[in-house]
Amino acid sequence: MSSRADVQTDVRQVRERFLCDGSLEAETLPPAVLDSWRRSQAMQVHPDRLDLPYVRQPDTGSRLAHAAAPVLKGITEDVTIDAMSVILTSADGVVMQRSASERSFMEALDSVSLAPGYSYAEEFAGTNGIGTALETGRPAFIRGGEHFVGPLGELACAGAPIRDPITQRLVGVVDLTCWASRSNPVLLPLVKSLGSQIEDRLRESAHASEIALLEAYRNQARRFSFGVLAIGGDVLLMNRYLRQALDTNDQIALLEHASELLGSTLSGTVLAVLPSGQIAKITAADRAEIRGRTNVVFLVRLSSEPTAHRVGTRQPVVSHIPGLAGRSSSWQRSCQQVERCCRDRDWVLLEGEKGSGRTKLAQAVAQHRHPAKTVRVTRAETFATPALFVAEIVTQTDGDDFAVVIPDVDCLDEGTLAAVVPVLQSRAGRGWIAATISSSTPSPMVELLLPLFTHTVAVPALRHRIEDIEVLVSFLLRELTSGADVCLDADAMRQLSKLPWPGNVAQLRRVLAETVARQRSGVIGADKLPPECRSVAKRRLTQMEALERDAIVRSLEDNDNNKLQAATALGMSRATIYRKMRDYGIA
Repeated sequence: MSSRADVQTDVRQVRERFLCDGSLEAETLPPAVLDSWRRSQAMQVHPDRLDLPYVRQPDTGSRLAHAAAPVLKGITEDVTIDAMSVILTSADGVVMQRSASERSFMEALDSVSLAPGYSYAEEFAGTNGIGTALETGRPAFIRGGEHFVGPLGELACAGAPIRDPITQRLVGVVDLTCWASRSNPVLLPLVKSLGSQIEDRLRESAHASEIALLEAYRNQARRFSFGVLAIGGDVLLMNRYLRQALDTNDQIALLEHASELLGSTLSGTVLAVLPSGQIAKITAADRAEIRGRTNVVFLVRLSSEPTAHRVGTRQPVVSHIPGLAGRSSSWQRSCQQVERCCRDRDWVLLEGEKGSGRTKLAQAVAQHRHPAKTVRVTRAETFATPALFVAEIVTQTDGDDFAVVIPDVDCLDEGTLAAVVPVLQSRAGRGWIAATISSSTPSPMVELLLPLFTHTVAVPALRHRIEDIEVLVSFLLRELTSGADVCLDADAMRQLSKLPWPGNVAQLRRVLAETVARQRSGVIGADKLPPECRSVAKRRLTQMEALERDAIVRSLEDNDNNKLQAATALGMSRATIYRKMRDYGIA
């Protein structure tokens, strides 16, 4: 019978042959290891050095961390193997917790970045107990030379996937790592047992949270006959009223708006314009934190206009207001509401994300309703001092027939607000004022302003009216080029439609300005779009990440899309540029 050392020698030889000529010897290696080697090679993982990213600070307060803590503590105290580490990772392989019985072994793990915040997903670390368990969704036991990356060859690791017992979604991995020379087959059933124990604790916490959510939902549903919506983790409860009153698109939009409110402490009612044009008034009626999970029950009142329940047959009235572009029902509804407020001289608060067109909408509507006037936009940042800003508001609101737009009142400092509030209070019932505010929690000083504005209109983010992208592009190109004969081709338009647009219409305008700086006439292709439009990132990038993404795109352009040459020009490895291209969504 071959010794363990002989087996490991054979495995290392098989690995060398695989790396040299791609040959695989199925009789020597388990199929799961062979498949993982193929994946690792396809993902351009370097076989002789580790290039692991530090992804983020681990969330030690997560539901998974809470559920795993006593299980990991127990195994750490009971384990009999001297040099062994117990590791918990997230669903993307990021190490969340780590403990080891020997300090020297902890230092060995540090040397291979098996440490909190680093990712051991296969795409970065190749074949290993954590990444392979995540990739296959099954327990994995990887010993010595079975690791794809050479520096991990002295270790053995057994990883078991952890699934949410309710949704069956993979939420992490528990892993036992030791020296390969001291590994024991018992590690695999042991780590599977740990995974099961953590899942049991997740089930207990989920049950407690779900019971609390259901009870809170029932309490509200018994008291109110209109819409009731409850969200907690992956659990969603929606009453019959909402299911019957809203079509699928409206339900999805409502859930998105409600989900954005989960982490907010915003009190009062938030207005949301749904795709059909209906307005949903969303109020958080019950909020609770249960074992690391937020449960919220919302009350939802829908607009009671005549055609609200027959969305499919309604023909919306399209507002044609000079200076505005957009045909989507949500945008049109916002335009009509602001126009009605201006007509009736009702002060209005336009709520939405920065760059979404709140100020432009208010100014254009007022100018349309009062063509003989010059409607002023009074921005605090355009004045040298707060005193000059307040003085300008005093001047602009003198008389009984003024029309003034004040952007971003929630961004004014307390001293400025303290001076503005009494001025506006003294003008109540006269003229027309529109102010804009973001969706964040208003400060106590801003709260003093709110009663002066009798109406609030939600302005949709660009990603919530992406069907307007084509008409917006045409409108903005005419504006930027003074009517020159220029347009985007279908590929460029499709690429713009895929983007999340965190900066909204303001970002779209900037992108188009950069584009026409390259080509001011004719048909513009996708290759002329700025680097930020060449990628569809999975998350909002930091400023440094955005700069790095742009550098990668430019390097790819300069090197005819040759990834190896682009990586060399940037001073990074081929594995790194592949990983960053995936992370940034670079096509």
